[in-house]
Amino acid sequence: MFKKLLIFKLILFQVIGLSIFQVKKLSAFIPFYNLPSEKFLKLNGSEIGKNAYQLLYFGQLKEGLALAKLAISLNPDDVNLWALLAEAQINNKLFDDALLSIQKGKLINPLVSELYFAEGSIYLNQNKKQKAKKALKQGLEIKPKNTTALFQYGNIFLMEKNYKKALSKYNKIIEIKANFWQAINNKGLIYFEEDEILLAINNFTKAIEIKKNPESMLALGVSLKDTNKKKSILLVKEALLKDPNYVSLEFRKEQLWGEKLQKATEELFKIEELREDISIANLYKN
Repeated sequence: MFKKLLIFKLILFQVIGLSIFQVKKLSAFIPFYNLPSEKFLKLNGSEIGKNAYQLLYFGQLKEGLALAKLAISLNPDDVNLWALLAEAQINNKLFDDALLSIQKGKLINPLVSELYFAEGSIYLNQNKKQKAKKALKQGLEIKPKNTTALFQYGNIFLMEKNYKKALSKYNKIIEIKANFWQAINNKGLIYFEEDEILLAINNFTKAIEIKKNPESMLALGVSLKDTNKKKSILLVKEALLKDPNYVSLEFRKEQLWGEKLQKATEELFKIEELREDISIANLYKN
């Protein structure tokens, strides 16, 4: 993903009108500055903010945070820059700082949905589910078709094993964006826990058709272990080759796999045909 490093030159201020006065008995160095106008600072704050976003996008997290701070110092009344700074702070795991930035942004404009979505992400990371739901709900009232926020909302219900509400959120996402494979995959996770194996297989298959991702491949392999062992083993081998982390029960738990799917996966991992693949995956995970 990170094909190139972003290189650019940043000019903050230009000092003009420097005068030096010399007298025979006394020398005086007197600088004169043409201070930048408010319009100049705001424009440059916005441009620097764009550069900060690009740095974050390309994974240069510390550099992006530094530029986001600079941008907000030039234009502290821009709510979008506060949202950007919060995002940069989240990416650098500075969650308390991000919450402060979000609150400052809300004081400027309480109707910016991104502030609530960022707040929800922080609370979700801190496992404060009720606060996360409240923040996401507020953001969705402003921007109801934000699929990322809907997905996080659905994931909270999945963690709470409120499968009906989780499915409702995932279905709404798919109505808005039919190729949102993560929501389709998570529907499969739910159906497996409800012993609706055929529905689980159907959803995992659909997710793979959209994107050949290791999570859905492994889940499908596990779902087929009793009906199509050959295909099951091939899917598991390919999934672990794509992402060895899925060999870990804890990693799968982070992806919200339920108890039944976890148990079935561990049983499948014990078969002789997968012994070497499991050993290699354990070497390369993390």
